[in-house]
Amino acid sequence: MNIAVIGYGYWGPNLVRNFFAIENSKVLMVADPRSERLKIVNSIFPSIQTTENVADVFNNANVDAVLIATPVSTHYELARQALLHDKHVLIEKPMTRTSDEGRKLIELADQKNKLLMVDHTFLYTGAVQKMKELIRKGDIGNINYFDSTRINLGLFQPDMNVLWDLAPHDISILNYLIDEAPYSINATGVSHTKNDLENIAFMTVNFKSGLIAHFSCSWSSPVKLRMILVGGEKKMILYNDIEPTEKIKVYDTGYSVKTDEEKQKILIDYRVGDVYIPKLNMQEALAGMAKDFVTSIANKSKPLSDCQSGLGVVKILEAADISIKNKGREVIL
Repeated sequence: MNIAVIGYGYWGPNLVRNFFAIENSKVLMVADPRSERLKIVNSIFPSIQTTENVADVFNNANVDAVLIATPVSTHYELARQALLHDKHVLIEKPMTRTSDEGRKLIELADQKNKLLMVDHTFLYTGAVQKMKELIRKGDIGNINYFDSTRINLGLFQPDMNVLWDLAPHDISILNYLIDEAPYSINATGVSHTKNDLENIAFMTVNFKSGLIAHFSCSWSSPVKLRMILVGGEKKMILYNDIEPTEKIKVYDTGYSVKTDEEKQKILIDYRVGDVYIPKLNMQEALAGMAKDFVTSIANKSKPLSDCQSGLGVVKILEAADISIKNKGREVIL
């Protein structure tokens, strides 16, 4: 399978490296309008063709699939052109700038019978896979809450707020772990640069079952935190992506609620047990994503991070934008 990568900035080199290394895949081309970036490609991968004109990718009949690693504002048109030229497409997160753009791409991919996939890399980590396994087996019990913190100092983006930049990772994890569609969104945020792009934001995703998910995102933190808490009725999970090895800890901790009808009181019993650190698959997540993309095309199967999961993330981000601009008003999905 011949692959072309559009965009060789921050994420493009990672895509080239991983697709170059997997079986049944050949990185044929890299397109980027900056000649200095293409010189880097030529020095590391002399066998790869380079071009400053993206049309060369679309018009190359030998290119089977296109990977798009460019700013989100360009995703829709680049993916649309790739599909119109009968190429399979992998898009970096977030999938598109609006859910309407996402739906149009999905319809076009269906018409062309081509795979459209979104690179939500974290779904392929050993940590997230272990969390899914624990939840599926019932070890955690019914999920009560999902609490995500993703904060650091910078990098301020010129074309999107902090939720669009940082939250897609954890929203995709939420949607993967929870077998229930979100009901509504509340979000608040502030722009300290006065450019209408929030650099600190908080988002709540509400579910009809009573499950609540909260997201804290910031480009203005003195420390870098990448943490998720999943609270179940039986046990609780701490996922700390900053940890080099012990990324997942399962706490045999919880509480039970009793009602004393005589005294009209609610009584809480707490349970604090052992902490379990499961062994994780340490394979590079991006390599797993690349293999899934190539295999799904070859087998005509559904990838883990498919276009519908990408659209689901965009719908939540889109609703969060509306809520933020309306001082946290609830937006029904």
